[in-house]
Amino acid sequence: MAKKKQEDPPKGSPAWMATFSDLMNLLLCFFVLLFAMSNVDEAKQEAIVASLNQAFSVFDGGAQAIGDGILISNGVSQLNELDDFINSTGKLDEGQTVDEDIAQDSSAQAAKEQLEEAQMEESEKLAEKVQEAVDEKDMQDEVQVQFTSQYVQLTLKGSILFDSGQTLLKEEAKPVLDQVGLILERYATGTVEIEGHTDNVPMSGAKYSNNNELSSGRALSVFDYILSVTNLNPANIKHAGRGEYLPIADNATPEGRAKNRRVEIKIYNSMSAY
Repeated sequence: MAKKKQEDPPKGSPAWMATFSDLMNLLLCFFVLLFAMSNVDEAKQEAIVASLNQAFSVFDGGAQAIGDGILISNGVSQLNELDDFINSTGKLDEGQTVDEDIAQDSSAQAAKEQLEEAQMEESEKLAEKVQEAVDEKDMQDEVQVQFTSQYVQLTLKGSILFDSGQTLLKEEAKPVLDQVGLILERYATGTVEIEGHTDNVPMSGAKYSNNNELSSGRALSVFDYILSVTNLNPANIKHAGRGEYLPIADNATPEGRAKNRRVEIKIYNSMSAY
């Protein structure tokens, strides 16, 4: 009778051995932790805590725990201390915080003033060039030049550009706008904004029902004409109607109302964030 072939034993360690090894590893880690916790160098621990307190204000005055070591589990009596700790976390000494805040505010204010001064200088230089161009073409009566730290502004009288209550440009206004277009092509490197303004006299019997519509229509007319006579990028030009809300003179007099009827063209300088 043939002998039964003996089966090969399973490869690898028995299953119980792997489980036993994991248990031994866990016990080893546990006892290593206990040993480490039982041999803490108090001097080193206090130095570490004090260092953390100075850097991050983790504990107040170098204490090793909230309430100088009183366990939170002692009850409700420590809730006030816990609240104080949470509110003070991340803060330095009050005097030091105030000093640092003052220093930061002063530094930020100084940087802001320096930036504004540089912007003002650039606007002033640009305004001088624009004014020279206006004087060269003898347009002082038609175009007024002003500037701020953000832009140089050309102000055109409404009576030169439009008839009363109308948005259609006068023929005699076009030569003036032709020269303005040349100035913009030469000096406008960024955003250009065209704003229409009116007086506060209500509209009646006209195409436009109110001054907002009238001022918007006038700004759009100037915008369209400037684009037709220049190679400026339309994406860099904005137009808006400001109605009667930004007067530069008293609307109670005919002279004041005439000054308020105007179109402003703002050339923003290269340092402006607009």
